[in-house]
Amino acid sequence: MPKQTTIRAIGNSAGTTIPKPMLERYHLAEGDTVHLVETEEGILITPFDPDFQEAMEIYAEGAKRYRNAMRELAK
Repeated sequence: MPKQTTIRAIGNSAGTTIPKPMLERYHLAEGDTVHLVETEEGILITPFDPDFQEAMEIYAEGAKRYRNAMRELAK
C-alpha cells in the first residue's frame, strides 16, 4: 500500500521519514544504511546493497565452476 511522506530540509541536505510500521515490517532502525536505486518506476529504497548482491552472484558462479580447486585449497 503506497504511503505519502514529505521531503524536509536536514542541514544542507534533504530527507524524509519512514512510518514506524514500515520500519518494523522491514526490520529497519535508526542508523541503518539503506540504498537508493533508480528504477523505471522511480526510486527504490532498500537495505540490500545491489553491488554486494552482484558480487555474491559472481562468487557463486566461480565457486561452482572451480569447486574442486576450492576444495583442494581448503586442505
